[in-house]
This record gives sequence, C-alpha cells and structure tokens, in this order.
Amino acid sequence: MATKKGLTGKQKAALLLISLGPDVSAEIYKHLTEDEIEKLTLEISTIKNVSSDKKDEIMEEFYNLVMAQDYISQGGIGYAKMILEKALGPEQANLIINRLTSSLQVKPFDFARKADPNQILNFIQNEHPQTIALILSYLESNQAAQILSNLPEEMQADVARRIALMDSTSPDVIYKVEQILEQKLSATVTTDYTQTGGIEAVVDVLNGVDRATERTILEELAYKDPELAEEIKKRMFVFEDIVTLDNRAIQLVIRDCDNEDLILALKVASEEVKEVIFKNMSTRMRETFQEELEVMGPVRLRDVEEAQGRIVGVIRRLEESGEIIIARGGGDDIIV
Repeated sequence: MATKKGLTGKQKAALLLISLGPDVSAEIYKHLTEDEIEKLTLEISTIKNVSSDKKDEIMEEFYNLVMAQDYISQGGIGYAKMILEKALGPEQANLIINRLTSSLQVKPFDFARKADPNQILNFIQNEHPQTIALILSYLESNQAAQILSNLPEEMQADVARRIALMDSTSPDVIYKVEQILEQKLSATVTTDYTQTGGIEAVVDVLNGVDRATERTILEELAYKDPELAEEIKKRMFVFEDIVTLDNRAIQLVIRDCDNEDLILALKVASEEVKEVIFKNMSTRMRETFQEELEVMGPVRLRDVEEAQGRIVGVIRRLEESGEIIIARGGGDDIIV
C-alpha cells in the first residue's frame, strides 16, 4: 500500500477524484464545503498526467482506510487492527490505524462508552480512586454520573476532585488502565497524549448525578479544597441558565437581586434571557429597566461578569434554602 513519498493529503485526495472519474467525483463534491471544493479543484488543475501505478496506489490506500474505518465501527480499534494485521501485516496495519485514529481523534476507552455503566462499575469500584477518575473522565457524562452516584460516599468526593485536577495523562498509564478492562469489555488503545478531566469534566458529571450525591460531594470538596469546590459551584449554574428556571423562581431571583446588578447583567445577555426576565417583572419595572439599558453607555465586561456572578450567587442561596429548584440530573428533581 506504500505510496510515493512527498504526496500531501490534498494531493492524494485530488488523485483519488481523478481516478474515480467525473461522475463519482461530482457526487463527492456535494458533500464538501466550498473551501474544500475550491482547494481540491485547484489541486486537480495542477495535475497533468497520472500513471496507472500511482492511481492503483491511491485507490488501494483509500480502500484500506475505508475498510479500517468499517472494522472500527464493527468492533473497535482492536478488532480493526487484528483484521488488518492478518491481511496486510503488522507494519502496514499500524500505519493505517495510526493515520485513521489521528484523523478521527479516537479517544481511549472508546469501547467503554458503549458499555452499560453498571457493568463498568462492577469492574472498577475496587480500583484506586485515581484509576476510577481517569476512566470516568473519558466516559460520556451521563455514564460517569451514574457510576459516581453508585460509588461509596466516602470515595465520591475524592474521585470528583481527582477528575477536576487531572491534566494530561501518559499514554503508558492509559494503556495499562485500559488493559484492566480489556479482558471483560474488550479494549481499545491509543498512544497519543490526551487532555482529560478538568473542571468542566467534573461539572458535567455532577450535573448528571442526583441532588443528594451532588450535595455530599460538594460538601466534602468544600472541606478538603474550598477553592475548587467554589469554582465547581460557579460553573454548575451560569447566568444564561436562568432561562431554565420557572416563572416563580425567576420572580424570587428578581426580588432578591440588586437592581443595578440586574441591569448590568442584562447589558450583554441574550434576547432569550432578557425576555424571560422582563416577562416576570411588573410593567413599570420592565419599562424602567428597558429605559436604563437604552441610555447606558459602554461598561467593562468584567463588571458585567461580576454582576452576573452575584446573581448566580443569589440563585444558589435560594436553592440551598429550598425556595427554588434548579432542575439537574437525577430522579429527586421530579416535581409533583
């Protein structure tokens, strides 16, 4: 499947289209962006003669990539690699898999994202919290939330904290952890350094757990790492999420917020946010706010963000006191 050195991906694509002929190429063009069409057309225009050998090389490479992608969709990277090694040998199989996984940005634990969370829980619940955190950071947030909710309470906050503080992970470590699950769930391996975890990852997970689990984890985090706990709380409900509150809750927020903060916060708010807030004001208050916004000059973005943060703080306090409910994951948010 070796092709001549020096050919770029764009040149190979152009040669492939030439080899496929005008009718097929025209159909492919329908699925490309204008920029891609322009670049490919320019590349095709610079190619004068294509030898049959070169056509065969490009067609073979394309065929093998398509087949490899099909194998991956059937049984994962491990399955694809096994089939390709039998057909083409280890060296060519590695070249194809590396090229394809790079372009697809296939993540570690791809197999686990298709597995049942309870099954994964059975295999990892006795592992070290760092190992569990690594695995959860690669799963879909709803999967990770279900697993985290079912871990022992004394472990939940520790695992959440480790996810939040996780940065890049060595491919050797990822490989070893994947091997833990390989015998039970079938494995997939990547050798790339991959960004995992972080604040956003743990926020996604906590947004999917039930309220009791969320409260337990945040309370424990507040004790062990107050700054991290506060940062997570800030990101779990942002100002724009106010549109998810019911009318009564928004009215209580308006009641408890400083008017200056509300005006500043609305300065750069979306029309959807303005609409739900104005809808829950009295006619006089709404008209006053609209007049203030019309005459308000430029303001610093930092001031706006600080005002929005104070409003989010009010919303959190109202939720903690039980006056409003913020709908998140978990069955205890069902209102009857």
